[in-house]
Amino acid sequence: MSLDAATTADGERGYTDRTHVERGTDGPFYVVFADAEGSARWGFRCGNCESFDTAMDTMGRIQCTECGNFRKPDEWDAAHE
Repeated sequence: MSLDAATTADGERGYTDRTHVERGTDGPFYVVFADAEGSARWGFRCGNCESFDTAMDTMGRIQCTECGNFRKPDEWDAAHE
């Protein structure tokens, strides 16, 4: 596994795996790990603006809080809206 090291806005080190991709509306979301070995999953990185500032809810929606890139939920149920 090849991981790209980068520093977040908070000064934390994150390791982006550009082979694990989730589709977004404006660009992909990449899985980010807290360690260089890829054993501790940390979150996501937006492929549209390269921000680590993303949020995921219980339905599996992912949204970048910087540019608004958005991934729809895995399963959708009108009762959750």
